[in-house]
Amino acid sequence: QAQFVESGGGSVQPGGSLRLSCAASGFDFRLYAMSWYRQAPGKERELVTFIRSGGTTYSADSVKGRFTISRDNAKSTVSLQMNSLKPEDTAVYYCNRNPPNRAAWGQGTQVTVSS
Repeated sequence: QAQFVESGGGSVQPGGSLRLSCAASGFDFRLYAMSWYRQAPGKERELVTFIRSGGTTYSADSVKGRFTISRDNAKSTVSLQMNSLKPEDTAVYYCNRNPPNRAAWGQGTQVTVSS
């Protein structure tokens, strides 16, 4: 019964910033690593970054140094601060556990980076 609701997407120019949010429910949030994934048109869904229950993080090389994941266990939320955005960051962004609950993908939130 896990659920994920993403928000905060939009359209920005290259070099701009966005902050995405995800509200999670239906499981003990504190016990799970949480992840952001993205899917661009014509491409497979890919892992962007995750944060473990203890707070350590991993980021894909393509976003390292530009994106920062964080979590608030009291609110069962996870955020993604995206800076220095590039056109190749354009995608639908999803949050989920890591490993993901494949029955619980949300609708995601669209991020478009263009001039």
